[in-house]
Amino acid sequence: MNDFETLHIAVDQRGVARLTLNRPEQHNALSGRMIDELTTAALHLADNEAVRIVILTGAGTSFCAGGDLGWMREQVNATRAQRIEEARKLALMLKALRDLPKPLIGRINGQAYGGGVGLISVCDAAISISGARFGLTETSLV
Repeated sequence: MNDFETLHIAVDQRGVARLTLNRPEQHNALSGRMIDELTTAALHLADNEAVRIVILTGAGTSFCAGGDLGWMREQVNATRAQRIEEARKLALMLKALRDLPKPLIGRINGQAYGGGVGLISVCDAAISISGARFGLTETSLV
């Protein structure tokens, strides 16, 4: 189940799955690929009877910095249909995580901005390190 470029999944003998956003050099920012891979991972974890609970976390010092700026720049020049499709993929990813038939626990290991806050919002529960920072900062990008 680790055929992902932007994620790492490990399942221990107790049935605890650790789903790790694995782009630490970009503070685990959500790229188009990561969004697709999160959707696929959520569907696989939902179907895996050995998995009893899923822990969502980030590699490195950040949980998720929100949308990848390169991916967001691509949306500026995309057609309306392309932007709608990317928004649909993001919504489907959040829905797939929200609808997991197992508890989804956010383990917030650092900053969470924009889409990272969205990921936290679909968790059944979340805990963070002391000093974690949260924000919906998209408006400051304009």
